[in-house]
Order: sequence, then structure tokens, then C-alpha cells
Amino acid sequence: MDEFSVLLVDDEKDFLETLLKRLLKRRIKATGADSGEEALKILKETPPDVVVLDVRMQGMGGIQTLKEIKKIRPLVEVIMLTGHANLEVAVEGMEAGAFDYLMKPTDVDELLYKLEDAFKRKKIQEQKIRRLEEDKQLEKG
Repeated sequence: MDEFSVLLVDDEKDFLETLLKRLLKRRIKATGADSGEEALKILKETPPDVVVLDVRMQGMGGIQTLKEIKKIRPLVEVIMLTGHANLEVAVEGMEAGAFDYLMKPTDVDELLYKLEDAFKRKKIQEQKIRRLEEDKQLEKG
């Protein structure tokens, strides 16, 4: 598997730090943000391949952050995290472009599996776009 980068976004600092340590221990290039606003700032400067985003946060909530992420970096895949089983929020997140959904506390192995899937999908989308651009160049050529 190619190396990929992950941005973890959660306003629960202890949870965020624990998850960061677990991913870094598994040699995943991971960064943390404790708010939607901070996540968007990081996204603009150094876009990750995948974002793991908490639904319920102080300030800008997860769904709003997801919508902003998709405006700025449409190909970045987003996995939503929630501590509350709420089907409406899950559906809203998926409709807004989330790749998948996980319950907190999440099993790290399950998260890694979802991260790899999300990264694969991002790579496939990038390849499709590259092929379309190459085809356009050939048509012009």
C-alpha cells in the first residue's frame, strides 16, 4: 500500500491524542486538528489524502466542516466519527460526500481498514481525472 496522509479532527483532545499515537505507531502519516476551523486551515496548506472527522464539535460542526472540505478539496475522502448512533446525521454526512462512517470509540484496525479503502478510492478518482485530461490533450493534439 502506498503511503498516505491522514488528518484527524476531533475537539476531544484526549481522544485525538490517543488516536494520533496509535496511527503514528502504525507508521501512518497523521496530523491532528481540534476544530473544524483548524482542519480547514491545515487542508488549504497541506492537504491530506483522508480526513477522519468527528460529527459533534464545538464551533463548526462535523457536517459543516465536511461540506467546506468538499468545496476546497473535492477528492479528499472523509470518514465521519460519532459517539452517538444517529442515522439522520449518518445519512446527511453520506449525502454531503463522506466516504464512510464509524462509531466512537473506534477499533483502530477497523479504522485502518477504512482509511486504506478511502485512500484507494481517492487514487482511483485521481487516475480517472488524469486519463480524462490526457484524452483531452490527445483530441486537441
